[in-house]
Amino acid sequence: MNQMLSLRRFALGIALGAIAAAAVLVAAAYGGTASATRAPKGALVALRKTTLGSVLVDARGRTLYLFEKDRNGKSACDTACVKFWPPLVTRATPRAGTGVHKSMLGITKRRDGRRQVTYAGHPLYAFVGDKTAGQTSGEGLTNFGAQWDALAASGRSVEPSKPGGGGYGSGGGW
Repeated sequence: MNQMLSLRRFALGIALGAIAAAAVLVAAAYGGTASATRAPKGALVALRKTTLGSVLVDARGRTLYLFEKDRNGKSACDTACVKFWPPLVTRATPRAGTGVHKSMLGITKRRDGRRQVTYAGHPLYAFVGDKTAGQTSGEGLTNFGAQWDALAASGRSVEPSKPGGGGYGSGGGW
């Protein structure tokens, strides 16, 4: 009888372990963490050398842009705009990579409730036309009613040394 009870407990332990492992896998697949005690990491803002010079990039090396239509630290890029210019969002305090001024990082709340990373008061965006790390094909585009510019560590727009932004719909709106 004791042996039967021990086998049932052992089987129950294995079943509970399998359920816990499955829960961790599901949480990881949906962007959760494996440990509830681990603090979420904030979005990383780093520097990378590009054809424009050193510009701000996200954790994947994608160039980060400001939108000149944004005002008072609030995003003016909504609805269709975010399909082409996804905002850099975070659940935790953003992290500064080497050369990035931590004091210039901030957060603004978007209309959809997500927390968008800002730098020197500018909400930050990536560009879907930048297919690989370090590309800057969004530089100088005027989609959605204003110009898009890559940012330097100073918090100012990077000015290209040669004219023309190229890329998707240069000079026109979407």
